[in-house]
Amino acid sequence: MNAKFLIITGLSGAGKSEVMKACEDMGFFCVDNLPPALIPKFADMVSQAGGAISRVALVVDVRGGQFFDDMSAALEELERIGFHFTILYLEASEDMLIRRFKYTRRRHPLASKGGIVEGIAEERRRLEKIRGKAHRILDTSGLTTSQLKEELWEFLAIDRSHTLAVTIISFGFKNGLPKDSDLVFDVRFLPNPHYVESLQPLTGNDPEVYEYVFRWPITEQFWKRLTDMLLFLLPHYTSEGKSQLIVAVGCTGGQHRSVAVANRLGDLFRNQEYMAQVEHRDIDRR
Repeated sequence: MNAKFLIITGLSGAGKSEVMKACEDMGFFCVDNLPPALIPKFADMVSQAGGAISRVALVVDVRGGQFFDDMSAALEELERIGFHFTILYLEASEDMLIRRFKYTRRRHPLASKGGIVEGIAEERRRLEKIRGKAHRILDTSGLTTSQLKEELWEFLAIDRSHTLAVTIISFGFKNGLPKDSDLVFDVRFLPNPHYVESLQPLTGNDPEVYEYVFRWPITEQFWKRLTDMLLFLLPHYTSEGKSQLIVAVGCTGGQHRSVAVANRLGDLFRNQEYMAQVEHRDIDRR
């Protein structure tokens, strides 16, 4: 089986939600609070997906109630059908867990008949068996969110150099800036195909317009400076923990120059093995 399963478990308040968010950023297919008895069935569904899902992260904990007791049998079944899995167990000191529950004002899932301290103690007892099977036990007591992510990257040994998801948006300044853009580049200084009669009805998706935009020395000079800067920035954004970057490229109307540049940027990033998609916001506005 090609798909790898990461099973995230541990004490309530120890950071499972933050780990799940980080796994989503890494490209994992994530499921929270899946009853253990359904794990083998879910694995079979993943297998039938034909390789479309390669990484799966499941959060399984005492919120499943009596279903959590099926955990050992579910893991044995996973092994029997040939799925590789890794168990990450999260815990923290009692003082830290109490502080986190007080801060969030959430009730401990096992504190219905007692306080937080009693709930933590009962949870430790119920998780003792699965803790003994864990491939990694991580104490999150003194970890910030960024430090927790660093620990996760190291544990999973995933190359994070190209996990940043990049969206390139072409747009027209006359229709306003994309509100969610991180970086905005103005290409209105480039020669404009709009004033070439044969090119005016076309868009930057057409080869004739693309070739026109990039035929000029000023465009190639701009392209070199732009891509040198972006390829310098992207690895640093990744190291800083950024999971998504939106690059906006604008011309006057959003049909010609910005479209051609955005398409070429998308090709560049994909060739560099970044997850890149291109959107043309104003290409159909005339």
